[in-house]
Amino acid sequence: CCQKSPSKRGRRKRPKTTMRFAIPQALLLTILRSPNTSAFSLRKVSASAFVARATAAAPFTSSSASSSPAFSPSSSNSVFSSSSRPSSSLNMAEKERPFTTWTFDKHCETMDWTPEPTASLSAVDASASAVAELQDADLVVVGVFAPVKDDDEEDEDAKAEEKEVDPIEFVGKAKELDEALGGALTDLAAENGKEFRNGGEAGSATPVMRVIEGGKAKRYLLLGLGPQPKDDKPIESTTLMKAAAAIATACHDQKKVASCNILLPTAIASTPSNVQDISTAFYSNLYSDNRYRTGKKVVKMAESLDAVKLFMESGTASSDDLAASITTGKQIAKGVSLTKDIVNAPHNVLNSMSLADTAKRIAEQSGGSITCTILDKKDCEERGMGAYLGVARGSETEPQFIHLTYKPSEGDIKKKVGVIGKGLLFDTGGYNIKTSMMELMKFDCGGAAAVLGAARAVGDMQPEGVEAHFIVAACENMISGRAVVPSDVLTASNGKTIEVLNTDAEGRLTLADALVYADKELGCESIIELSTLTGACMISLGKKICGVWTDDDDLAKSLEDVSKVTGDKSWRMPLAKEYNELLKSKIADISNLGGPYGGAITAALFLQNFVSKKKPFAHLDIAGPVWDDKTGATGFGSKLVSEWVRRQGQ
Repeated sequence: CCQKSPSKRGRRKRPKTTMRFAIPQALLLTILRSPNTSAFSLRKVSASAFVARATAAAPFTSSSASSSPAFSPSSSNSVFSSSSRPSSSLNMAEKERPFTTWTFDKHCETMDWTPEPTASLSAVDASASAVAELQDADLVVVGVFAPVKDDDEEDEDAKAEEKEVDPIEFVGKAKELDEALGGALTDLAAENGKEFRNGGEAGSATPVMRVIEGGKAKRYLLLGLGPQPKDDKPIESTTLMKAAAAIATACHDQKKVASCNILLPTAIASTPSNVQDISTAFYSNLYSDNRYRTGKKVVKMAESLDAVKLFMESGTASSDDLAASITTGKQIAKGVSLTKDIVNAPHNVLNSMSLADTAKRIAEQSGGSITCTILDKKDCEERGMGAYLGVARGSETEPQFIHLTYKPSEGDIKKKVGVIGKGLLFDTGGYNIKTSMMELMKFDCGGAAAVLGAARAVGDMQPEGVEAHFIVAACENMISGRAVVPSDVLTASNGKTIEVLNTDAEGRLTLADALVYADKELGCESIIELSTLTGACMISLGKKICGVWTDDDDLAKSLEDVSKVTGDKSWRMPLAKEYNELLKSKIADISNLGGPYGGAITAALFLQNFVSKKKPFAHLDIAGPVWDDKTGATGFGSKLVSEWVRRQGQ
């Protein structure tokens, strides 16, 4: 009943087989380089186990397949047969890189600039234009002032925001346009009365209204210009900038808008500076930094826009004045754009060398009005710039002391001024390393960005009567075997010795030698300096306003006036001399750090040690307003500096 099993001798042996499978060469290399490779035999693992171990092997890089001498795919000792080569799509050397940056062995030498907007902006006389010409655009914007109210009415409105809004009464060309549309603009304002409130808030806008004309849909919207100016008072620059920003946004949000006509009332056309403010803000708000984006992540503002026309109700300004104002506004916007580019740039792009290259390009594009001088480490050592070089020793790249000089091509020079910007391209804090916000420390060059942006604008505008020197001591604050450490004593170029109590108070050290250079070597008659110097200033004034420290009342007043017309907000702060006690050193002339309180004031007092006491000098701490957490670089300071320089020649 049982069958006898065959003997071992009688069993038939199965032939041995060797499993072979193809594996990409690059993946094989990562396995062979793994420290665990020798711990298993390929003959004793299944294919699935092999794949699992391959996945856990050392990370694959595109260079591993081409640079390793440890393995040859043609070797007779290999038990693998490779049926594929590394994909060429993984080899970045064969692809165009999205932006210029460093290689492993060499720093980045240049920074790309954001291209200028291509849309044209022009001004025409609305009174001399037919309504049909105003309507001949994809988007028509009608600017309106809210009616003038007395104080009692304003108080009542504040108490009852839900109060019915009186209908808008259009005048001039706006009335003609409304009549041509059968009262559609009046209806648009009435339907959005509670939200729009007759344009009482500058930059507010109604929804877009579509009207079919000649078989084509035209789009109209009403733009709020704020309250009607009382007693012929000038319109505030911030009001115009908000309105211009809203125009740029509308041109972007309304897709396929190639042309836009904007009707503006007489109060705006009466002053060329109003049109300049609109031009500056319009072009500035078309800025979009796509240098480090690829594919669908690229965002182009108002991509389809070709031309924008400002239809100006009759005013006192001539057409030539209006055209010149538009040009000046665009030139200022170019400076703001460069300021944003510099602050936005990551450190693997922006270092002292690539910033120096940017300065050289500014000079090259100025038409000969600006010259560029770069002092290297030898030049700085000869001048005794020990404070600046102490910080720069920790950098990968050599220090670049940037000096741009603007001189007008014609006329006498009435004033010689110096503008200095803090140029820390990245700030780790040094050995007093930062414990928070380090990812934002690329904006520590905000002062340098504002100064170089202003230099670009000044080179284009070419103001008369002023010689301007733009100075940046560029470096990084890094940790290395050469970097300055707490307790070091540095000697500035004016002979002052400085005890370094904290390596994260480095910006003032670089500024010390820059101030001496502007004061002693160049003989500037008036000096302003911009820097992202202290967090204490941000705590005091927030993220919209910069602090101004100066002993000179005239300089303080000029900066206040410029701040108001440019929209770069500032506030004068105290220079309490008794706080100098906090800067005393036990072993040197001065220390680079005050006490735990009043840090923004002691920083300003420190800088005063490097400028002649009788010379007008102002320190502007712009740490707060240079950066917006939602949008990035703001371009703060460029307009303020360029306008301040322009006024010095008047």
